[in-house]
Formats: sequence, C-alpha cells, structure tokens
Amino acid sequence: MNRRKAGPINVIAGCAILMTGHIASAQTPPAPAPLPPEIAVPQDVPCPGTIRLVVDATDVARHIFRVKEAIPVQSGSLTLLYPKWVPGTHSPVGRIDAVGGLMIKANGERLEWVRDTVDVYAFHVEVPGGVASLDLDFQFLSAVDENDGRSTEGRIVMTPEMLNLQWSSVALYPAGYFVRQITVEPAVRLPDGWQFATALETASALGPTVTFKSVSFETLVDSPLFAGRYSKRLDLDTSISAPVRLSIFADRPDLLDAKPEQIEAHRALIAQAYKLFDSHHYDHYDFLLALTDRMGGIGLEHHRSSENATVPAYFTEWDKNPDSRTLLPHEYAHSWNGKFRRPADLWTPNYNVPMRDSLLWVYEGQTQYWGYVLAARAGLLTKQQALDDLAETAARYGQRAGREWKSLQDTTNDPIVAMRRTIPWRSWQRSADYYSEGELVWLAVDTRLRELSAGQKSLDDFARSFFGIDSGGWVPVTYTFDDVIQTLNTVQPYNWAEFLRGRLDTHTDAPFDGISRGGYTLVYSDTPSDYFKATETRRKITDLTFSLGLIVDKEHKLTDVQWGGPAYMAGLTVGSQIIAVDGVAYDGDRLKEIVKGTRTNNAAIELLVKNGDRYSTFRIDYHDGLRYPHLQRDANSSARLDEILEPRK
Repeated sequence: MNRRKAGPINVIAGCAILMTGHIASAQTPPAPAPLPPEIAVPQDVPCPGTIRLVVDATDVARHIFRVKEAIPVQSGSLTLLYPKWVPGTHSPVGRIDAVGGLMIKANGERLEWVRDTVDVYAFHVEVPGGVASLDLDFQFLSAVDENDGRSTEGRIVMTPEMLNLQWSSVALYPAGYFVRQITVEPAVRLPDGWQFATALETASALGPTVTFKSVSFETLVDSPLFAGRYSKRLDLDTSISAPVRLSIFADRPDLLDAKPEQIEAHRALIAQAYKLFDSHHYDHYDFLLALTDRMGGIGLEHHRSSENATVPAYFTEWDKNPDSRTLLPHEYAHSWNGKFRRPADLWTPNYNVPMRDSLLWVYEGQTQYWGYVLAARAGLLTKQQALDDLAETAARYGQRAGREWKSLQDTTNDPIVAMRRTIPWRSWQRSADYYSEGELVWLAVDTRLRELSAGQKSLDDFARSFFGIDSGGWVPVTYTFDDVIQTLNTVQPYNWAEFLRGRLDTHTDAPFDGISRGGYTLVYSDTPSDYFKATETRRKITDLTFSLGLIVDKEHKLTDVQWGGPAYMAGLTVGSQIIAVDGVAYDGDRLKEIVKGTRTNNAAIELLVKNGDRYSTFRIDYHDGLRYPHLQRDANSSARLDEILEPRK
C-alpha cells in the first residue's frame, strides 16, 4: 500500500524537475495558438438569391461527377460549407476527401480560398466589391475500385450501367443560414439514353440535361437521384393526392422481370403502411431501387423517396433472397419515423452542426420492427419466414457478450464512434445494436400493450397517435424521450419509462420477453430453417455462430468470431483463413458434418489456420453438435405474435 502511494508522488516530482529544466532553458513556455474565428451560426432567415447547381454525371467510366455552381453573394467575408453530417447516416461521413479541383471565380477572375484549419469542411473566401455571384468548379471523385460494389475508397456510386447521385456530395452552401432557407435550382447531365428517377420535379429537359424546379437546400439533399441504362417504373399507388412509384434500375435488362404477384406484394406494402400509420407525409413517394452487384449497396431514407440497392436477382430468384425483402419496408417506414417525426437532438439547422443520436433506438429500432412487421403483413415475407427472421435476430443478440460492459443505449453512439467502419469483435464491441436489439425491445412493448389491454391496444395505436399527426404535411416534428413515454401512456397507462430504461441502460440478458408474451419460445435444432439456409447461401458463408461461434466466408476466412465462444476460447481470431479441418482441406459442408458429429465424438476439432504468413493448429473442444435457432409455439400462451404479423383488413 505504501509503495503504491509513493509512486504518483515520485512521478509528480519528476515532472516538476523536467518542467523546471524546460523553463530554465526556454525562457518562455509555449502557449496555445489562437483558433480561427468561429464560423457563422446558422440563422432562420432567407438566404438571398438562388444557387444554380449543374452536375455533369456522364463520366461513368472514371466515376467522376463534374460540378458547376453559381452562388449569389455580397461583398465581404464568406464561408462556404461542404456537408459533413449527412441525414440518415447519423454520422459525420461527408466525403470531403473526394472533392477535387475546387476553383472559385468572380466576374471571370479567380479568387483564392482558404480552408478552415479547425473545420476542414469550411472554405473562406473574400468577395470583392461589385461581385454579385461566385462561380464554383470542382469534381466529386467517387470510388473507382469495384470489389463486390465496395472498396476502401468508399461506396461505389457510379458504374457503366447506373449511378446514384447524392446532392450532398456535389454542393457547397453558404454558412449562416438554416438549409431550409437556402434556395437551389439543380440540374444534371446524364449519359445518352439513360432514364432517371428522383423525388424532385422536372422543370425542363434539353437533350441529356434535366433541370429541376427550385427547392430548398434541405429538400435537395433529401431528394437523391438514381439513373441508369436499364430501368422500369411501376405505379404502386395511383392516388391523385400522393402517388407512390417503384423505379427500378438493374445491371442487366432481364433482372427487371418482376412477376405480377411480386408487384402486388409491393402494392400491399403501401396499403398496409396506410392502415398502420393512418397518414402519409409526402405529396408523392419514389422508391429508388437498384438491382446490382456492381454499385454499392445502400438503404437510406428520405421524406419522399428512399435509396435502396440490393441483390441483382431480387425479382428473378425471389425464393432465394427472402432476407432482402425487409429493406424497402424499413426505408418506407422511415418517412413517418425518422423523417417526419425526428429526435430533437438529431435534427440540425444545417449539415455541419453535429447530430446527436441518443434516440436511435426509436428512430432505427422501431423502424426495424415496423419493417419486419410490414414485410409480413404485405406478403413480402411469409409468416414462417418472419418467424425464422425473428428467431435468428433473437439468437444473435441473446449471445452478445458485449452487453457485460456496454449498454444498448450506448450503442446509439456507434455511428459517431465507429463511423460505420467494420470492426473485428462485433459481439464484444457491439456496434449498431440499436437496430435489431431495438426491434426486440419494441416487440416487448407491443406484446405488453396487448397483454395489459386484453388485446384492445397495441403498438399500432402508438404508431397512429405518434406518427399519424398532420397527415399530408412533411415539415419535421421533433420528439424527446418524454414525448414517447407520454404517447405510450395515452395508449395504455403503465410505467413505460422504467420498462424502457430497464432495457436500454442495464446489462441484463437480451429482451426475449416479447417473444414469450407473443406465444413462442426460442429453441435450437441441428437443422437450419429454409430462411437461414437461403441467407447463408446468398452471403456465400458458412454460419456456425450458434455452435462453434464463428462465420467463414467464401475465401475460407473467419469474418466473425464470437467473443467467449468455443472458437474464441481455442484462440481463433477474425481474419484468419482455415486451410484444413482434421487434416483434410477445408470444405464448409464437411465442417458442418464434423460439428454435427461432436455430440457422439469426444475428439476436439482440429483446424489448420493461416494468419498472415504464419500457420497454426487450433483445437476446439466442442461437443454440442449443430445448433440453429427456431421459434416454437407455446400452446400455454396467447399467440400475440401471430396477431402482430397478420395483415390488416
């Protein structure tokens, strides 16, 4: 004890000696350099004039967007901002690193700009007297290295067949204004013969250049554009007041072949959403859907549209890709939850004021729940597929070792902490668990509402009360935790704050109570569900999460090792490549057979593994056979989950 107390004193004394010596030798100690002047705080006042923005998106071979922007100005100091906090990503992910060639001119004369040394997304320029407009030229140099649609350079957004134009990537805007007070007239030039889709309304088209009606910068950023060589548009709801369209772009024309029953399931999605929310918050809605393995995958919500990219064979191999069919319901539900009703600390006046993500378990977690429920109600998933999806979700989050140290509430900080990067130990680090564990939380709320009210009330009633206000309007209405609790109590009085905080802030087990109150029990067998097998096949993996605690990809590399699981305890790590199993070259099906036989075989499984340039042998002492999750009906409990998944008449 005495030695431990003496340590800090000795350290402090040593620091004092070093500091004294430094002062003696350098007469004046260092002082912090002054920071640059603060950037103008956004004000809710009109920004004079209209920005004219023209994007040339024809250089698809080199993935370059060329931008010309004319910004009305007055003489004096001006700060231009490049969007940093992109709505829907919940992160400071604006790709300022992809901006090149920025030139600013006034009356044909070049003006020098200076990047802010603290906020590198800000550019300062002195506007001479008599100048009414600045002309900007620059390029957005999007990712070019195609590797399953992704690369270390970022997401692929342009290919020879299609492109995804996000206006936040190709525009600068003046500091000092709310983005809703900045007016923009956007235009885009597309490759010859390409079709496009966007929530923006066309003002004119001259050859390959399309000019859109002027909108606020807020609406512009919220209205991305898909374009491509092969496309098809389907009307899902022809309502005069608020039509809904599905605009499909594909790598090949044959991928556009959707069967009538598949289209009807997407039409049913609109009908079921209206029955759920009893409202809409758009004047029209455009699903932008890319069927591709060349452009990067995406699911990003907007008020009057959504960006969706999924497997090329979404329609043509329908039965092989059931897990891809919750994407559109999820993003569509965001028009109500996230875009219209938005967490108060997540809404910001412009795209360079930091967002705060404390309520993502509502924004994303409840949307994950409704995406799953609406997919089942619309027939995009069968009831059994929906049950199998829920079983897999519950099983994965039931063994999240990271719960020991990290609460579900803290995972809402992940978009800022991890910036959507891949992490090596997801089961311990936790990542964005507010999505799928949030889904389990809201299932628990739904079944408790049904239980307390003897089946008279449900989360559907909350959705109508909370998201259904001001139907037809699409000006965001913000909310706080207390607003959520107040609405829940209006639907059914209960101690909802304690109920939710007990799941958000503690380190207890995953919330399985929604499943049990729903009339089911999570069980395991040595046979995977058809849904599990389809997911495993589509992802080209061998998924032994619930037995050995690992996932192996098509290159035989470990993409996941469960913290504390059998593989982890044997010493295996993510990124290693399995060369052989029990002395024979690796094969995924053979490994499954070996795991299946461990119930009667006392020998450990021996893996020869390559990690970098080192080869090692690991022995996994595991004897519980193959384990795959399923939901089993509990006849002693009300089938509330069945009721939740039933389509509304």
